[in-house]
Amino acid sequence: MTDPYGPPPQDPYAPQPPQAPTNPYAQTPPPASVPPVSPSPATPPYGQPQYSPAPYGTPQYGQQSPYGYPVAAPQNSLALVSMILSLVGILSWITAPVGAILGHVAMKQIRQTGESGEGMAKTGIIVGWIITGLGVLCCVGYIALIVAGVWSAETNNFD
Repeated sequence: MTDPYGPPPQDPYAPQPPQAPTNPYAQTPPPASVPPVSPSPATPPYGQPQYSPAPYGTPQYGQQSPYGYPVAAPQNSLALVSMILSLVGILSWITAPVGAILGHVAMKQIRQTGESGEGMAKTGIIVGWIITGLGVLCCVGYIALIVAGVWSAETNNFD
């Protein structure tokens, strides 16, 4: 049954008049009953420290980013140098102990400052000391071969 006093039923297949497209990014104005709020000065309440913004709108270390991502800790450059020198020590033995020692210094700095790069410092320490130990063993073995050769030549004198 249809309501005799209601609107007439509409045909769902009837052509509809064209409508203007809506902008999904348009901002709606505030209701007229709410007065606009003027921004207050950027002074924090008493007892809170005031931070100055970093240049170009980027947050400072330890502050929350406006995009929702935390700011990464700076990387310790000595840890990177330690790892590079230790790996170069594979080719030239002399840089391996330098890389291992720099790795220890970098680990101390990382603990004090909270920088990143602990993995690279550990890599520099481990690789550096392994290459240094292998280099020392090779030198000791080479000296032992020379001593054995000289001792053999003196005892087997073919006169």
